[in-house]
Amino acid sequence: MRRCDLVSPANKRLAGRGMTLVELLVVITVLALLMSLLLPAVQATREAARRTQCGNNVRQVAMAAVQHDAVIGWLPVGGWGFGWVGDPDRGVDENQPGGFFYNCLPFMEHKALHEMTAGLTGTEKRDRALAMAQVAIPVLTCPGRRSPRAYGVRSSRSWLANTSRPADLANGWYRADYKVNGGDSVVMWGFGPASVAAGDSGSGFKDMDGSSGVSHQRSRIPLAEVADGASMTYLLGEKPLNPDMYYSHGTYWADDEPALGADDLDIHGWTSLSSRPERDTPGVNPNTKSFGSVHAVSFGMSFCDGSARWIRYDVDPTVHRRLGNRRDGGVVDRVP
Repeated sequence: MRRCDLVSPANKRLAGRGMTLVELLVVITVLALLMSLLLPAVQATREAARRTQCGNNVRQVAMAAVQHDAVIGWLPVGGWGFGWVGDPDRGVDENQPGGFFYNCLPFMEHKALHEMTAGLTGTEKRDRALAMAQVAIPVLTCPGRRSPRAYGVRSSRSWLANTSRPADLANGWYRADYKVNGGDSVVMWGFGPASVAAGDSGSGFKDMDGSSGVSHQRSRIPLAEVADGASMTYLLGEKPLNPDMYYSHGTYWADDEPALGADDLDIHGWTSLSSRPERDTPGVNPNTKSFGSVHAVSFGMSFCDGSARWIRYDVDPTVHRRLGNRRDGGVVDRVP
């Protein structure tokens, strides 16, 4: 018997006709419905993964700062002001012009980056300092917001005291998505000294005695001075931005300086009652002094014991303020 004789007449009729337009539309509609159901789930899974990674970043930087205290004797210093980046030839105390994140580098497996300008002088040192400031540090980037790379710098800004000027302002330097706790009251600083000689003579600094956080200009605060308890005091956390343009343009005052610079709105946040936590919102410029994030419900904060927690945007304002003050003696019954 030939093979074709095994095909029934009914099957021959089905094999002989193609799919009708109505049937094709039904299939397309079903596929579209399945995609509409699947896409939110995929997006939610991706956001959950990014949120988890961001929380791990906050915890990893916190552990680096705690280790710095264990080895050096105090938390990473705050540096000289927004006119400076780190210099490995200047030690780890108040004579170091670089700020908190720069001084965390050796404890985040970035010792080579920390030492990038060691032993150099003059133009060569300034050029290498700029190159250092342009290096991306993934652990300081929230993966839910932007990729870790150098971003633009506005041409009208005052230039740094110890780096060269970028030839391409669109590739200015790398900026962080996290801030260190400056306290519950804002004590402003500035550019810092005009030169190393001026800094060494004590010129160009502000009185920071009123600062109640764990980092400020020329700070040298050991964990032993966190009187309210390491588990009851913020160490660092996320910062909010306007997603319309400030992710990349460098025109927002809290996101225009290098991550490896010194104390500034970029890398210091406060918990005053006027600095409420905020979420990235299109068309809205958040408070430059606040903590916050791109995440939907909460933002990541680490504490001085190295732990990390998710804090809701609607956290009680008084609780949030007290967690930013290392020495107010205020009782926080329950950390959110």
